[in-house]
Amino acid sequence: MKNITKIILTLFAAVSLISSATAGELTVTGTAKATYSVISGGASDGSTTGKGLGIANEIDFGASGELDNGWTWNYQIQLDPGNTSGSDKDVVQNDDSQLTLTTNFGTIGFFISEGGLNVDDAASASVYGRATDLGITDGIVEGAGIDGTNSIQYHTPAGLLPFGTTVKLAYAPSKGAVDGVSANTGAGAYSLYGNRVEQYQITTSPVEGLKIFADYYRESDAGSPSNIVVQEMESGSVAASYTTGPVKVGISKTLNAPLILGDATTTAINGNGATTYNSAAARLYTTNKYSIAFNATDALSVSYEYEKSNRELITNATEYDLKARAIQAAYTMGGMTIALSNAQVDNAGYKNNNDSTETLLAVTMAF
Repeated sequence: MKNITKIILTLFAAVSLISSATAGELTVTGTAKATYSVISGGASDGSTTGKGLGIANEIDFGASGELDNGWTWNYQIQLDPGNTSGSDKDVVQNDDSQLTLTTNFGTIGFFISEGGLNVDDAASASVYGRATDLGITDGIVEGAGIDGTNSIQYHTPAGLLPFGTTVKLAYAPSKGAVDGVSANTGAGAYSLYGNRVEQYQITTSPVEGLKIFADYYRESDAGSPSNIVVQEMESGSVAASYTTGPVKVGISKTLNAPLILGDATTTAINGNGATTYNSAAARLYTTNKYSIAFNATDALSVSYEYEKSNRELITNATEYDLKARAIQAAYTMGGMTIALSNAQVDNAGYKNNNDSTETLLAVTMAF
């Protein structure tokens, strides 16, 4: 953190010498998507099955400009009508904002519920979305991301390192994230289950067509005198994708070690708010993903992805691996994409025979 602090202070000192900037530009980008899905299986009460028709959208408002010395800045905030629920479900909320300054020495940025650096999905070749990122209630535990916090980040400049390598460093002084938080806001309340967060990411492309990704995430400052930290919250992923001609393949591996606390008698508890012994608490999640895509034409693509996630419990008990697979096709016409997906999840939530299947048709407009 000392080196990160020095870099940030250097950038701020340089910025203080800039006297003026050119006028910025405003942009609006986003997507609008309509979906029809049919889900079968899942919960025995039928609460997770049936047919659904919906529309979703994500609108990004951006502003950018250039300083006298050529440095550039960018601001972005999302307008997210779907980020509320209950009686407020129709309320439109400002969500996920960021402000970045790109210099000759790299980029420094402030991210509010944004700026995720986890790479567990970076190598996915699915043409629409992974089986565990659709409409099925899957309960998979994957890599953690600092975009769940409000963070400050530093990214190395393009071209500085060989093989197109980039390094990104992020630090959040408080674990909790607040969307639309105003400037001058004080620190968040102390949490027994972790406070400060840091995450690091590296990407590189040593040969043409090959991309390699890695990230590491860690939470610290958890526990109390009567709740001793037995295992810190840590997460990390490695991934790689290779593209040759019309074919792309991807692979990734993720380890996620949840926070484990112990009381005065070292009784293990989980990191989700429990304060009594919980034999169902996990000590490690291991997830592997494999995918392949083929571009049949410039407009038509098909893909297949398989995921397997294992949960290791604190106590010796029967464990069930979560498995998911999806086969998909996507056809693109200008700014419109029509996608068809068939996905299946076995042992959702790591529960035996909790299986679901989903067939989904999606029409997405990009603007």
